[in-house]
This record gives sequence, structure tokens and C-alpha cells, in this order.
Amino acid sequence: MDTTKTHLKTNLIKDKVFFSVVLVLSVVVVIPLVWIIGYIFFRGISGFSPFLFVRDQNQGGILNALVGTLLITGIATLMATPIGIMTGIYLAEYKNRFSSFLRTIVELIQSIPSIVMGLLAYIWFVVPLRSFSALSGSIALALIMIPVVVKNTEENLRLIPSILKEAAYALGAPKHEVIFKILIPCSLSGITTGVLVGISRILGETAPLLFTAFGARILHANVLKPMETLPTLIFKYATSPVDEWISVAWATALVLTVTVLLINLVSTVIVKRWKVKL
Repeated sequence: MDTTKTHLKTNLIKDKVFFSVVLVLSVVVVIPLVWIIGYIFFRGISGFSPFLFVRDQNQGGILNALVGTLLITGIATLMATPIGIMTGIYLAEYKNRFSSFLRTIVELIQSIPSIVMGLLAYIWFVVPLRSFSALSGSIALALIMIPVVVKNTEENLRLIPSILKEAAYALGAPKHEVIFKILIPCSLSGITTGVLVGISRILGETAPLLFTAFGARILHANVLKPMETLPTLIFKYATSPVDEWISVAWATALVLTVTVLLINLVSTVIVKRWKVKL
């Protein structure tokens, strides 16, 4: 009896020590994050003005970069989402040599630095066309986003209990109906979250866009021409010796940071409220 009490007391002490270590490490991680966000907010809020979002770059605003970011990111999302989801479905539901090879390729693409993706897009599209363009930037960002959507889709489909699939097959449902009427609806919140995570992943990419979209000081919507984005504007203005431009760069960084935080918040809400109870 004494041995049991001693053993229980020892386990309680170990549990408290482990909890304390985890708590301390969590605080250590949170402090730099809060400091970074607070510093960006402090520096960025001073650069805000009523004309920041209604003027283009020639007039000291970021409207052209904001529109460029929406267009390039939107096109990249339209390219990457169907490819990523369908590839994720294939990897989750089909077991053969090609799926193993494809999984290796996806993991390889995911490990490639974003600047290399930009260089590849530059060689494949910018050099043959002899012009920078927003479309080539979208392709570069899509290449970065696809592996994120693929892995998230595959992992969410694997979480669906196999008994649901077996029941559908027992009722005579073909494989495509099982996938589109059972698996995808059950994992829709997770797949949607993966797409949002992919968007937040590419939203702040700068290096690929310097090789492809390059930037333009005027506001336009022609995706076959160079186009400015928020990350490239931050890069150009932050390295400028002009104090006013540096102030605009901090304000733009705040806009971009808040946007990414909101996307991650939306993805968290989707997971909590729209998750199918199995």
C-alpha cells in the first residue's frame, strides 16, 4: 500500500514538473510573437492615412499593390485548389506505385525554397515571353501552394473512419460516389482550412514575385503585364533611404500581417464550427 502511494505521489510530482516545463516553453514562444506583432503595429499605425488605400504608388498609396495582391493570389488559388484537392484525394484513396511516386514528388516540391520556384517560373514563362507578368507570379505561387493543399487534403481524408466507406461500398456505391458524396463532405472543413492555410502561406511571398510579377507603380488589371504586390512593395520601400517610404512599408506590413492573422482566425473558426461529427 505504501509502495502504491509513493508511486502515485512520484507520478503527480512528475506531472507537475512536466506541466511547468511546457508552460514555461509556451510562454517563451509567445513572448517573441507578441513582441513582433506589437512592434509591427506600433511602427505601422504611424504610417496609416486616409489616402493609403485609395491612391496608387505614384501618389504615395498602396492601392495598386493591394489590387495586385488580390489578383495574383486569387489566380494562384484558383490554379492550386482543384489540383491540390484532386491530388490529395488520389494519394489518400489509391495505393499503387504511381501514388507513392507522386507523394515523393509532392514532398520534394514542398521542400524547395520559394526563391527557386520564382527562378523556375522566370525561366519557364518570363524568359520565353520576354516580359514580367502577374500571371507568371500566380503560377509561381500556385506551385508553392499546391503541396500544402495536397498534404492537408490527404491527411483529412485519412481521418474519415473506414467503416463509412465500407458501408457505402456494401450498398453498391461506386468509388467516385463514395469520394464525392461521403469523403469530401465529411472532410470539407479540413480541406477548406487547408486552402486558407495555403493562401496565408503564399500571401507574404516576396522572392518569387520579384522574379515574375516584378512590380508596377500604376494601377491596372492586366495579368499579362508586371504588377505590384504588397510583399514586393514592402521590400522596395523598406530598403529605401526615404523616411516616408519606410513609413509606408511599415503600414503595408501591418496590413499584410493583419490579413494573414484574419485568414488563420477564419480557418480556426471553420474547423470548430463546421467540422462534421463522426
